[in-house]
Amino acid sequence: MNKKKFGLPIIISLIFILLYVIFAAKPLAKEYQITPEWKISISNPVISTSDKEQMYFHLGQTLGYFTEDGTITNFKSFPSKTSISDVYYTTYNSSCKNTPFYFANGELAGTIEHEGYPYFIDDLIFLMLPGGNSFSKCKDDGQIDWTYEGIMPITAFSSNKNYTAAGFADGSISIFNNEDGSINSTFAPGGSDYPVILGIDISQDGQYVASISGHGQQRFVLSHKEENQQKIIYHTFLTSDSPYQTLVHFCKDGNRVLYNYQNKLGIYDFIKKENTIINLESKLIKIEENDNFIFLLGKNKKEYTVSIIEKTNTLLGRFSFTADTAFIHTKDNNLYVGKDSTISKLSISND
Repeated sequence: MNKKKFGLPIIISLIFILLYVIFAAKPLAKEYQITPEWKISISNPVISTSDKEQMYFHLGQTLGYFTEDGTITNFKSFPSKTSISDVYYTTYNSSCKNTPFYFANGELAGTIEHEGYPYFIDDLIFLMLPGGNSFSKCKDDGQIDWTYEGIMPITAFSSNKNYTAAGFADGSISIFNNEDGSINSTFAPGGSDYPVILGIDISQDGQYVASISGHGQQRFVLSHKEENQQKIIYHTFLTSDSPYQTLVHFCKDGNRVLYNYQNKLGIYDFIKKENTIINLESKLIKIEENDNFIFLLGKNKKEYTVSIIEKTNTLLGRFSFTADTAFIHTKDNNLYVGKDSTISKLSISND
């Protein structure tokens, strides 16, 4: 009799729990994990050949290339300045002429005979000419392809496979066709007390140009090409002014453009037609992305911060470390972080 009295409430409770689990339980929110894969030192690196894709590193007065499995394929120390991409690298001093440049594997790619400062963007080769108001685009061997000779100092510069965008101290922007150097359009975003272009980028198709311009009512401006003119389709005044160059970046998916001012990241979403502001902890110095995430590297004195943004324009998290020099790279779902004399590979996954 007593067993029945005690057993019935237990059975009812179990049934209630079972029903609750079936009807009320919700799946857990997506959680991402960062897992360390390897860490290598470049203090005394062992150089090996590899047929895998190579990524560049630049830490202090050293540069080189490494692969996704942690193989160092090239390593150089240099005394002065460098320009480097995943395809080319060179070192030079303040008065450079007849500058040799190299492929990632160390083989000579060509020589830039003219005086100026080499600047590599992926497989594109530019020469920023003395005086700061002119530049040349070079061929694969370093010979001059075409040259733009201007009057106003160049204060912002960006290029992709087909187009180059240059911003100037007078607040004007010129869009160049990379094939022959012809100017597709020239315009001025305006709207500020003192015109100057501090950050710029151009979309892969050349249809959109984004910039941060002016001092005194500094603003972010997004324009779209209509016939032979750029029409402003969005702008916003920034909450602070800065006299320094800053980053503007069109995402690979073409759905958003990022811009940085003070310790903030602005994200304009083309699909939602919304502008989102995310607070950062330091000055942004590098933007990297893969299919799922945007990675930001910020710096405040010797403290570096890596912030991770989901493609829903949401800050997932961040981590910080102390270093004299640092970099980030991405490939597939992996993040590579360089810190002084080490490089680490971190894989990102979700449960």
